[in-house]
Order: sequence, then structure tokens, then C-alpha cells
Amino acid sequence: MSKDRASTSAKLSRRGLLVGAAASPLAAIALPAAAETRPSEPVDHVNLNMEVPFYGSGGQAGVETPPQRYIHFMTFDLTTVNPRDLQVLLARWSAAIAQMAKGETIGQVEPAREHGIGFDTGEALDLGPASLTVTVGLGPEVFSERLGLAAMKPQFLRELEHLPSDAFLPQFTGGDLSLQACADDPQVAYHAIRDLARIAKDTGAASTRWTVMGFGRASAGRNQATPRNLLGYKDGTRNIAEPEDFDRFVWTRDDPVWGGMGSYQVARKIKMHIENWDVDRVSDQNNVFGRFKVSGAPLTGTDEFDTPDFGKTDAEGNHVIPRTSHISLAAHENNDGIKILRRSYNYTEGINEVGLLSAGLLFISYQNDPAHFERLQQRLGAADRLNEYISHIGSAIFFVPPAPEEGHYIGQQMFG
Repeated sequence: MSKDRASTSAKLSRRGLLVGAAASPLAAIALPAAAETRPSEPVDHVNLNMEVPFYGSGGQAGVETPPQRYIHFMTFDLTTVNPRDLQVLLARWSAAIAQMAKGETIGQVEPAREHGIGFDTGEALDLGPASLTVTVGLGPEVFSERLGLAAMKPQFLRELEHLPSDAFLPQFTGGDLSLQACADDPQVAYHAIRDLARIAKDTGAASTRWTVMGFGRASAGRNQATPRNLLGYKDGTRNIAEPEDFDRFVWTRDDPVWGGMGSYQVARKIKMHIENWDVDRVSDQNNVFGRFKVSGAPLTGTDEFDTPDFGKTDAEGNHVIPRTSHISLAAHENNDGIKILRRSYNYTEGINEVGLLSAGLLFISYQNDPAHFERLQQRLGAADRLNEYISHIGSAIFFVPPAPEEGHYIGQQMFG
């Protein structure tokens, strides 16, 4: 992360507000347990005046940035074969994102002309920047021959291989471009995607494909308390947080040739069968995850951050943390040291066609090689006890270029 992005600034606005995590029902559950075991753990605050700069000299904002409370994720299909159209779209998106990240509009909301149409839709007026980040991703088809950009393709960008857990629905799969808008105010995130989608339509370069609105981030970042997913378990206890791990597992170095400090983004829409989960015994739920539900501690420990002992057995010789538990299959100790950055969010869509709750997890990961995600998901998809309660119904992959320097735009280098 660049120094200017790391030193995020706070400006006063009409909506100056400081909200402690204890104000949210989610945190009200999470904080007491954390306080018992980690008294020095930083309190997770929301400051709606906080800005995260869009421009920089490292990775894009929204990757290493501590996860905000809400997300609006959308993918797009290219509707042009002219690379100049894509160039214009990325340039206009970049300029607009930079403005919105400062809490500003991207044009007139109320034109002076009587019959004028506003360029900015206006619903984020007075809401503050709310730590908005918008992260732009480029799908494999961007680098196809039809746009003449094949020579610029990042080394590892390709469609993901078929994985054991795949049960995709076409309406939640694929895309040539992605926008990940995260903010501590849901309306700020929504406004960003809405106006960027309008720009895509205006340029004629891309059309919307699928989208998910998420809440209650389901992975912790550095200096953040661990949140819970909709199954009630702390999620992201062992997530990547230190700069050294970002350099080793997340950021690309010389890939692609036109710019390192990118990353590969994998997005998965995971449906949770909540009604089935809710009638399962908590002791079995603990075995499914390999952790205790309230404390988040591994079954071999007492504190959330105790290192799991995957070799420990009980008096009958059974592993205390089942080998088919979620944390055992995903652990870097059991996967040749591989780690990925999880940046996931819960989602809900009301009830489905048969009256059941429709909810789940928008899983997003960043890694410097998509094979690392596939390695973990091969094991999870084949043997994870959690598979009885979830279905992977959507999937897409993108390359996230580095952040642009001020005066430039996302992906500018690939146009020569």
C-alpha cells in the first residue's frame, strides 16, 4: 500500500460521526469474547468522514484497505471490440472514482438548465466519503484477440478450472469487468456503482451482468475485530494482515509486464442453506468449522487466536479438530503454506420461491496466482463438512491492476 493511502485523512462534514462497533448488533456479540482474551485488541470504529485516496503508487484501494462495513459488487460484459471504447470507459471510471472517494459528486446533480438531466444521481450528497473504495478488475476476455490486447494479458489470468463445489447459475457467473465498491455507508457504495454503471452505459462500452449487495463484512483486516458470517461463526481469524504476507501472497511482482502490484480477484456467490443449519446441534456445528461458536477458539484451544493443533487426538484416537472441518482443510499448515486474502461479505435477498431465507456469502479473495485459490477450494469442495450447508452458485475471476498515479487512469499502461 502506498504511503499516501495508508495515511487516510479525515475531514469534518455535516455528517461528522464517530460510531463504535459496540453500536452494531454484530459487534455486540463479537466484542465481549474478544475483550476477555485480547484486552489490547483495537476497537473497531467507523468514521464516516474518512477518505481512502484512489490514486497511489502501489496496489488499488480496496485490497489491502481494512474492509469497510458494506459492499456493492457488480460485473459487466464488454459491448465493444474497439479498445478505444474500453480506454475511454476506464479513464472516465477512474476520474469518477477519485471524486467519489473524496465524498464529492461526479458532476451536476441539479443542472441550471430547466430541462437538464443531472450527471450525478445525488443520493450520496451529505453522506461523507465513508471510506469508499472502488476496485476495478479486468476479466480474461479483455485480453482476447478481439480487442488487440492479447499481448498485455497477465500471466496467470484465465478462467478458473472446474471445482468440486461448483453449482453455478448463469445469472451469477462471469463478466469482463468488475467493480468492488466498499464503504461504511451502504448508500455511498450503492451510489458509486449506480453512477459508474451509468457511465458504462453512456460510453456504450459495457453492460451490467450480475451484482450482489453485501453487509457485515465477513473477514477481518488488520486492527479489526473478527466479524461473523451468517452461520454465526467468526470468519477470517487467520486472514492475511501483515504487509509481509501481502507482498508474498497477494501482490504480483513483474506480472503483467506493464505493471506489478496487481492481484488476481476471485469472486464467488455462496448460498447458505440457513434453515438446515439452524436445526443442527451446536456441537456438530463446532465440528464442521473446527472452532467454538461463541469464543471462536479452535477446538484444541481456549482463545480465538490460539494456533490450532491439527494433530491433537482425544482418548479414542480421534482428531479433536476433525480433518474434514473447514479450518483444517483451509489451513496454510495443511496446504504447503499457501495463504489467500479473504475480503468477503454477508448477503441476503429476502426469501426464495419456496419461502426459505435466501442468504449467503459473497466470497472475494485476492492472491498473486489463482491456482492458490483452486488448490484450497479443491480440498474444501471435495471434503469440507460445511458443503452440506452451502452451494457455490456464482463465480468470476479478474485481474486487478495497480493503482494509477494522479493524472492517469486504471490500466493505462496496457494501451501502450
